[in-house]
Amino acid sequence: MKQLVEILAKALVDQPEKVVVDMIEKDKSIVIELKVAPEDMGKVIGKQGRIARAIRTVVKAAATRQKKKVVVEII
Repeated sequence: MKQLVEILAKALVDQPEKVVVDMIEKDKSIVIELKVAPEDMGKVIGKQGRIARAIRTVVKAAATRQKKKVVVEII
């Protein structure tokens, strides 16, 4: 999951070296925190949050194989 979010985020931003992805694993859920440079925030969120929603959808689809709930937070 962490690698998937990292690959997607690095493909979207101008400064891929500043992309940081942290994964916090709990019993049946995983929280993935995505941090990018302030000037790249708009590129990761997109107009009306469309890109952020797409990233969350892809990660949730991948998480169904592991039968875990995944939450992607953009910080």
